[in-house]
Amino acid sequence: MSFKRILVAIDHAALSQPVFEQALELAQTNRSKLLLCHYLTADVVTTSPTFAAGELGLSAHFVSQTHQAQYTYLEQQIEAAKALLSHYGETATRQGIATEISYRVADPGQGLCEIAKNWNADLIVVGRRGRKGLTEAILGSVSNYVLHHAPCAVLIIQAPTAQTSLTKMRVEGGDRQPA
Repeated sequence: MSFKRILVAIDHAALSQPVFEQALELAQTNRSKLLLCHYLTADVVTTSPTFAAGELGLSAHFVSQTHQAQYTYLEQQIEAAKALLSHYGETATRQGIATEISYRVADPGQGLCEIAKNWNADLIVVGRRGRKGLTEAILGSVSNYVLHHAPCAVLIIQAPTAQTSLTKMRVEGGDRQPA
């Protein structure tokens, strides 16, 4: 199977590096285009209050300051997303891979599936942190959502666990014991 349009989910986690490297390798092998995506979640974005400050006993000045702080925080998050995507995009471009970047404010799982459909992606490459049980139920799982809703193939890169790292160290390092 050949993948010509590969969508890559990038965030600020360390897992983004192996996700990107796998996508880059696939892009080189298949002479594919990459679309690097980052999503700012709803908790980053807050809208201006739709109520009158006086109704809740809040001063208009306080509401204005809060709104300004939220706006400043959002701008900082957007700049961080741009810098992150630019870093990976420049790396891919230097290796001869046609690369686009996209950052949006949306639920990451839904956003990835939507942009994959609109961009006609053949493959989505996404990381999985390995959350389980209650943690996954509360925080959700982007990779699980994408796996079940994507309009194309999905490659999930699993985060290494402590056990995986320990086993790898023993295999690669011979008799060396972990510190």
